[in-house]
Amino acid sequence: MPIEQRGADTIPDEERTSGPRDLFTILLGSNLALGVIVFGWLPPSFGLDWWESVSAVTAGTVLGATLTAPLSLVSLRTATNLSTSSGAQFGVRGRLIGSIVGLLLGLGYAALTVWIGGDVMAGVLHRLFGLPTSGPVYAVVYAVLAGATAAAAVYGYRMLLRMSRLLSVGMTALLLLGVAAYAPHFTTTALPGTDGYLLGSFWPTWLLAFLAGGLSGPVAFITLLGDYTRYISPARHSPRKILRTTWAGLIVGLLVPQLFGTFTAFAAQDALDYAGALVATSPTWYLVPLLLAASAGSVGNSGLMLYSMGLDLDAILPRASRARATYAVAAVATACVFVGHYAWDAQGAMTSFVLLLTAIGTPWAVITLIGFARCRGRYDADALQVFNRRSHGGVYWYRAGWNLQATAAWALGAGIGLLAVSLPSYQGPLLALTGGVDCSFLLSGVVGGLAYLALTPRHRPDPAPEAEPDEDPVPTDLRRR
Repeated sequence: MPIEQRGADTIPDEERTSGPRDLFTILLGSNLALGVIVFGWLPPSFGLDWWESVSAVTAGTVLGATLTAPLSLVSLRTATNLSTSSGAQFGVRGRLIGSIVGLLLGLGYAALTVWIGGDVMAGVLHRLFGLPTSGPVYAVVYAVLAGATAAAAVYGYRMLLRMSRLLSVGMTALLLLGVAAYAPHFTTTALPGTDGYLLGSFWPTWLLAFLAGGLSGPVAFITLLGDYTRYISPARHSPRKILRTTWAGLIVGLLVPQLFGTFTAFAAQDALDYAGALVATSPTWYLVPLLLAASAGSVGNSGLMLYSMGLDLDAILPRASRARATYAVAAVATACVFVGHYAWDAQGAMTSFVLLLTAIGTPWAVITLIGFARCRGRYDADALQVFNRRSHGGVYWYRAGWNLQATAAWALGAGIGLLAVSLPSYQGPLLALTGGVDCSFLLSGVVGGLAYLALTPRHRPDPAPEAEPDEDPVPTDLRRR
């Protein structure tokens, strides 16, 4: 299979050969990984019992999928990734906000997947072959996973789609075996060692689980969905069908692994360490399937994240090829894995990461969706690529490539979200106004959206002069690339 040559450029219609089935497959297969499964462990680790945990994960995932799925329609229209598409609202340079948000989301989730998958692999190898759970073993396991992940991401969308087809079947079978393996140890009572609800009472703790264990899953896809729908032609597939497929793919693809994580958390009975307890509780006959799940699933999930990060970095640095950008972000993600293993505790790091990224990412997504509704899905695809070909001008040029009003609205929403967040090591000052309940997601989205509506006119920007190159002109046949 040849390496994908497309970066954040416009995909020609003749190459847009994917369909709704491919979209559902990649949303399912790529998420059946320990990096997603582990989020189901968060609600029990907060002190919730089985039914409280299930309700938080389910409600958060359904709401998140409902709010996030419409973003898939943007790239269906623009034929490029979502960060570049957001240039219609933020300006062709202002869309760097989306690229940076996408990089941070991808970096965190890719590192987390390799981290958790590598820890489980090291634990299984210790039980099977007596290998020491020491620094060198972890280093080798992390390096192998990171290398395989980078290779899959560099090959690109078609390779990841093929992997997702295999994983959607293989990982489903492994998870079903896992239900049978851990069922004898399952209990519905709160995990020992949690000492009650993490935040002192039920509703604040349940809402924290709702955000960190449920809603964060779909929000992780706010910049990723366009990576897949840009390969789907709106001339052959209706937006309504793509929207339904995205919604279903997010719910099934996230709920199945996350609820498996919740189930195994109550079987392993450890509020402080998911990976180690998962391996220790596993019956011997399930160790090999668990090893396969930790390795193959991790490559599929983190590969998808690295692929998206490569596109975002390619959009930030147009001179860099997508392959080089992907290798660069893979190196950074691998470094984060080692830092996470030696310096962070899993619960605190995961909770802080997802809440902070949700707070700054939600207003960007809301503004992008408002812009989509305002223009009724009609975009100037060529004008969106002005920055990528190192030119200036076009309908989305605004002021030197930035829509300052949209940027200010996003900054205001993100700032309010950060002031209202509740982390293990930080309590935002606005929590005093919300009764100690983390409403950062809601406040950041509402404030960012209302500010954008108030600051920007309803009509589309007036066409600017034709784009002119800043440097050497780009050949005509490459301008759509």
